[in-house]
Order: sequence, then structure tokens, then C-alpha cells
Amino acid sequence: MTATEWITDIALVLIVFRQLREGRLDHKTFLLPLGIVAFVGYSYLDSVPTGGNDLVLIAALTAVGAALGIAGGIYTRIRALDGNLLIKAGAVSAVLWIAGMGARMGFQTWVEHGGGADDVARFSLAHHITGQQAWVTAFVLMALTEVVTRVATIFVRSRAVRASTALPVLGRTA
Repeated sequence: MTATEWITDIALVLIVFRQLREGRLDHKTFLLPLGIVAFVGYSYLDSVPTGGNDLVLIAALTAVGAALGIAGGIYTRIRALDGNLLIKAGAVSAVLWIAGMGARMGFQTWVEHGGGADDVARFSLAHHITGQQAWVTAFVLMALTEVVTRVATIFVRSRAVRASTALPVLGRTA
């Protein structure tokens, strides 16, 4: 893994750690993780391989990312207090987030430094996965989908809390 990949993964993990302490739900809650994933997507998604079973691998890991993101967003507490919305990631949310990000980091480290390259090559051959780019795309889309679905779930839930407590829309005052 490159230094940029480590920094990006650690930054995404720190976003949830920051939310382990209750804080105000604001634009940064949404823009920071979305900015990071936009950078990652731009950096790593040159093409989407479609040969063999590449799309099956990509879809499967993207679905895992979506499930982790939605669950993480559901297990993030959102409440109204003194005219503001507060957010706090619960233990389940943090574990799911770290599991998703950690799985990708662990897989890449195992392949690059743990002798897993031959195992992955055999698996890829047996399951008609055409090459390394399919794995890269699948794991990047897994991470991006986890982030986007978590943020989207928190956004939808925050709108519901805001509506039930008659708070002004984020960024607008009455």
C-alpha cells in the first residue's frame, strides 16, 4: 500500500472515531467523507473491468459496502438539543466502519506482503476474474459505497429528526 492509501484509510477511520464523541451535525459531517471518497474515486477508478466474472466480484463487494454503510448510519445516534442536531457514532457503527475499511487494508497487505498473491491468483483463475484491476475496483467501490451510504443514511435520518423536532434545515435559520 502506498502512503496515500494508508493516509486515506486512516483519515476515513478517524472520521468515525471523531464521531465517537458527540458533536454537532453540520456540513463537515457530510462534506469531509464525501470529499475523501471523491479523491479516492478519481485516483483509483480509471476503468471498470467487465470481463469474466469481474462484475460479479465488483457487485458483491459493492453490496457489502452498502450493507456496512447503511448499518453504520443506522447505528449512529442523532438527536436534537438546543436547536442543533448532535451526532454520535455508536460502538456498532464504529466496529462496522473499521471492519469494512480494515478488511480492504488487510486484504491488500496480505496480498502484497503476506504471501496471498498466489492464493488470489488461483482464486481469480478458478472464478474467471480477469486481473488485479477487478480487485482494485471492487475494493475501492466497496469503500466508496460504504462511505456514501453511511452519509446518506445519516442525512435521511437527520432530516427525520429535524422534521420531528421542528428544527430549521441545516445551514438555514428561521
